[in-house]
Amino acid sequence: MTDTTKGRVGFIGLGTMGREMARNLIEAGHALTVYDVDASAIAGLVGQGASAAGSVGEAAADVNIVITMLPDTPHVEEVVRGSGGLLQTIPRGGLFVDMSTISADATRRLAADLASAGIAMLDAPVSGGPLGARNAALSIMVGGEDEAVARAHPYLEAMGTTISHVGIAGAGQTVKLCNQLVCGVNLQAICEALALGRACGVDLDQMRNVLLGGSASSWMLDKLGPAMIAGDASAGFRIDLMLKDLRLVLEMAQSQAVPLPATSLVTTQYLDARAHGEGSNGNQALFKVYDRMSGQRSGAVLDVAP
Repeated sequence: MTDTTKGRVGFIGLGTMGREMARNLIEAGHALTVYDVDASAIAGLVGQGASAAGSVGEAAADVNIVITMLPDTPHVEEVVRGSGGLLQTIPRGGLFVDMSTISADATRRLAADLASAGIAMLDAPVSGGPLGARNAALSIMVGGEDEAVARAHPYLEAMGTTISHVGIAGAGQTVKLCNQLVCGVNLQAICEALALGRACGVDLDQMRNVLLGGSASSWMLDKLGPAMIAGDASAGFRIDLMLKDLRLVLEMAQSQAVPLPATSLVTTQYLDARAHGEGSNGNQALFKVYDRMSGQRSGAVLDVAP
């Protein structure tokens, strides 16, 4: 395998995030071979210039780098260790970059197994959601060796605007999970503020604009606030995926004996959302939990007595 500025990429996992990331790699001039369990997802990228692979092994054949963007730890472990997986198909000297959000402990074990086979692994989870993926504006948190990071950089910069090498294998996942902790608790705080403001009869759109102008401003309030106020639960980053990330946060915290009371609370609210059939809705649908708790509904215009 050779390292070139414009190279050949095997890309595995073409969900909401992966398909946009793969498209940006194509637009940057890289040659992509793509694989997903969903044949229609493969067809969509082939229509944009990618080549189709019929298996993980085919996606990893004769490429400079293999990238995965998969839902959870077991999916990545299967792609690496399963029959015909990357451990068996990437040659010595190869480079594998996992951009999924998975367990940091599992990542370290995978990196060690791959290193034994002469394959460099980076964990490079992302933040920025579907919009960031679409606009090639992701923040990418990278764990791994310096040499591998340098080799991967031309590909990472096609997908993100902020690329941060944060440490050794597993460090990228650790930083990403801390990011998700902040996002979850921030979203909970926004829900509480909107619920209280609504109960007091203030204009929520106006309140949001005021908050954006001060120290309460945040990405979540800016990007998801309008949908929360309007009661729009359309999927972006799904409730189910955030719940998975929060589970990983709490598992990591337990292993390190670090108490996370706010994260534990918001996790129960995400569980409530899923129990009410909202797992496939966007993250902003957490506000529906507050609708139920307060007996209101998002988007409602309240007649509040003075």
